[in-house]
Amino acid sequence: MYATNYLRPKSLAEAASMFADAGDAAYVSGGHTLLPAMKGRLAAPANLIDLRHLPELKGVSADAGRVTIGAGTSHAEVAANPTVKAHLPVLAGLAGSIGDIHVRHMGTIGGSVANNDPAADYPSALLALDAIVTTDRRDIPVADYLAGLYTTTLEEGEIVTKVSFAVPQSCGYAKFRNPASRYAMAASFVARFADGVRIGITGCGDEGAFRWNEAEAALSARFAEDAIDGLALDPGRMMGDIHGSSEYRAHLAKVMTRRAVTNQGMVLIQP
Repeated sequence: MYATNYLRPKSLAEAASMFADAGDAAYVSGGHTLLPAMKGRLAAPANLIDLRHLPELKGVSADAGRVTIGAGTSHAEVAANPTVKAHLPVLAGLAGSIGDIHVRHMGTIGGSVANNDPAADYPSALLALDAIVTTDRRDIPVADYLAGLYTTTLEEGEIVTKVSFAVPQSCGYAKFRNPASRYAMAASFVARFADGVRIGITGCGDEGAFRWNEAEAALSARFAEDAIDGLALDPGRMMGDIHGSSEYRAHLAKVMTRRAVTNQGMVLIQP
């Protein structure tokens, strides 16, 4: 077993200073991606800097048509938070559908957003709800943030501090999950705004979460599930593995989008 130092800063500034001084370091929040990677010898940072307890990463607020959630907020806290439930109940439901109870109490929204797992739930909400990711250095609109599988535009040592979501007129989320891992095989977050519809697809894209622009245009013109009947996602843009082919995932994403349209205000999970 290789040696790893565990560091627990008391402030955001101290965390950044530790990272700069450590030389070989990694931030850890929930640890659901980094720790398994370390166990499998896919990652071996000499220093782990724990961000979970930083006060600057806590808190939930609503203002000017947006809900802002501190990066250190656990999935369980997002699911139960009265402000999130009042303004974005579907986002609360999405958080409550992540993994199992242990994952929800350990994992954080900031960790998930920073990791950008292609099967994670939050990226679909980032895209559909026109999110802004705030770090210790800048504000990043979602269009400039997600950059592919497990990839974002975060710079070396940059820390996600909070995530802000626009509140739509209505929204819905539908997810078909792997019954073993509970990760999404295909999921769709459909948000309806005064100026049109935004759709975030996750779990199936070969480059991670993406917006389905053709379906957005069709649903902006007529918001009904059969408005996308003539559309199809390109299987060439989908992942394929032992759990489902790219063609299967393309079909699933369309089915989940239809169900998210029909069930605005709800989160539907299958199986």
